[in-house]
Amino acid sequence: MFLQYAVWGVWAPILANYLAAPTTEGGLGFTEGQKGWILGLAASLGAITAPFVAGQVADRYLNAERALALLLTIGGVLIFAAASAHDYFLFLVLFVAYSIVYMPTLSLTNSISFQNLPDREKQFPLVRMWGTFGWIAIEWLFPLIWLSAATVAQNTARIADALRFSGILSFVYAAFALFVLPKTPPKKDVEDPLAFAKAFGLLKHRGFLIVTLIALPISMVHTAYFIRIGPFFQTVAARIVGEANAVKWIMPMLTIGQFSEMVFLALLGMWLKRIGYKKVLLVGAAAYALRYMIFSLETPPWLMILAQAMHGLCYACFIACAFMYVESVAPADVRHSAQTVFGIIILGLGPILASFYNQVISTQPKQFWMTQAAVALVATIGLALLFPSAQKTRTASLAAAEAVPQEP
Repeated sequence: MFLQYAVWGVWAPILANYLAAPTTEGGLGFTEGQKGWILGLAASLGAITAPFVAGQVADRYLNAERALALLLTIGGVLIFAAASAHDYFLFLVLFVAYSIVYMPTLSLTNSISFQNLPDREKQFPLVRMWGTFGWIAIEWLFPLIWLSAATVAQNTARIADALRFSGILSFVYAAFALFVLPKTPPKKDVEDPLAFAKAFGLLKHRGFLIVTLIALPISMVHTAYFIRIGPFFQTVAARIVGEANAVKWIMPMLTIGQFSEMVFLALLGMWLKRIGYKKVLLVGAAAYALRYMIFSLETPPWLMILAQAMHGLCYACFIACAFMYVESVAPADVRHSAQTVFGIIILGLGPILASFYNQVISTQPKQFWMTQAAVALVATIGLALLFPSAQKTRTASLAAAEAVPQEP
């Protein structure tokens, strides 16, 4: 898990800075729309294809650890190549291909864990926590060691090395998967590739329908946040440590969100028991609106950093809670299919729409964050008015853990 999320975390928070910075300042000089397509389309296609690659190919024909090693090796080659790409179309193709082979590895690591841990209920959360540690560790080590050049242009250009380092880590992780991880043979009870289609019947369930509809705009602002947060926090860091040192402090500042996520995920189960799904979802949606309202102020820097701590509240109380809600209301025979449908809608369709959405809203930080806040606020109001007040839910901690999307 540590390696799984270090491979991703070394480039994810700062790639937007490299893509959008002018070539004279060390970047690739892509437009805001091009940046959005690379970060939004790649993620969405990876999320859409992941259930089929991991669930229908890897789980049927290869041991999970071998499939993991194979996908990591291919991904390592692709992302290493992307580091040297300067043409927009080539970069987009490489990144879409990379996302398609990387995203299935998230579920494969879970599958290997669930099949080999003696006490899954107790041990999996502790194992999974090392993924967040890996993300945090690499977000501190790489920039503080490698992004310490004398000028902004040098540090921005060095972000390309994050992709190369990710490729190297992928090869190391692939070897670890192949030679160290336990043998995990293919499952014999994998669902039919089109089994998810029957889960669309759940849209007749009012709660499922409403949480799906509300999750779509939340997914859009969530994705747009990742597209814009790196450059925004570069300006925040510049006010504190100066322009030359700003790039290397982006990722350490953003890790405040990961620390808070660990805390709020730990509290999520208790909150659900005490106040129920509707109120927890409302807290999460409202947290998006409040955080973006604070970001729209742009200053003082310490307040922007403090608002980043709300990332964990947003993710745990809305994204994670929404997946757990779907898990709780879906009948047993369509539970996996319901998760697939819901995941495709908010992890696939949401980021694609965010790529369009990112292009039409203002590039000015104040207007951008105010728009984000407005969308989240409308979603919160819609949730409050339309979502059923009381839901009969089922307790299934391991199933819920499997259902939560694997974002650090």
